[in-house]
Parts: sequence; structure tokens; C-alpha cells
Amino acid sequence: MASEVIQVGSLSVRFLVEAGESGGSVVVFEITIQAHGRMPAPHSHDGYEETIYGLTGTSTWVLDGEATELGPGDVLCIPRGAVHAFDNRGDVDATALAVVTPGLLGPDFFREAGAVLATAGASSPDFAALGEVMSRHGLTLARPSR
Repeated sequence: MASEVIQVGSLSVRFLVEAGESGGSVVVFEITIQAHGRMPAPHSHDGYEETIYGLTGTSTWVLDGEATELGPGDVLCIPRGAVHAFDNRGDVDATALAVVTPGLLGPDFFREAGAVLATAGASSPDFAALGEVMSRHGLTLARPSR
């Protein structure tokens, strides 16, 4: 059975391993960033690390102000507390695998954040509402936009 694909603005997320399946040690999800898409809210998380492994296409990840191109086979480790954001500057979708340890981030975050972004439509999202969702799920909004 295929797992749910959660739409979050120009991103889609599909969980492969949820916290309950790993005893809370890890969550693993696939993220697809549409061509010319971006994650609109630079953020950090103090409770877990995140490792990103490029699968297809090329995405750009900005970690503590430094941009890194992530292509197939490339890996980026995001330590706790590091401010990061990402986008896809290319003409094709980019897909990456995200591994979060310990497994503190779940599908509910993406569903709730997706709802905030869907409400905004083509306009800027409600960053106060997005920040509140992020805070409840262990993420800290860095600034309203980049």
C-alpha cells in the first residue's frame, strides 16, 4: 500500500518510516520540490538532527547562510539549531530523502503547515500561523521570508 503524499505548498512529502515504526529513534521521508519551488520559511530545530540525501534533480539548501547544491548521491547533515531553507532553482523536480533523528517530526506537522500554505494561495503565507504550527512541532521560524 502506498503511503500518503502530503502537499505543502510546492513540496510533497511521503513518509517511509514513522516514529511509531522505529520506537521513536528515526523518521524517514521523501520530499519532492517542484521545479522553481521553494520552502518559504527558513527555520531550525533544537530537538533533532536532519540528514538530507539527494535522489533526483538538484535542490539548493542554505545552511547557516551558506548555499549547497544537492544532487543525486549528495548528502547534507543539518545539526540541531542550524537555520536552513531550501529551494529548487532548476527546471525539473528534485527529490531527496530526509532522515530525522530522533524521530520527533511526523506527518501532522506537514499536514498542518500545508493547510496554512493552502489558505494563502498565491499570496504570502500567514507567517504567524505558520510559526505557531512550527513551534508546536519543534521547529523555530527564523524570519518571515528570504
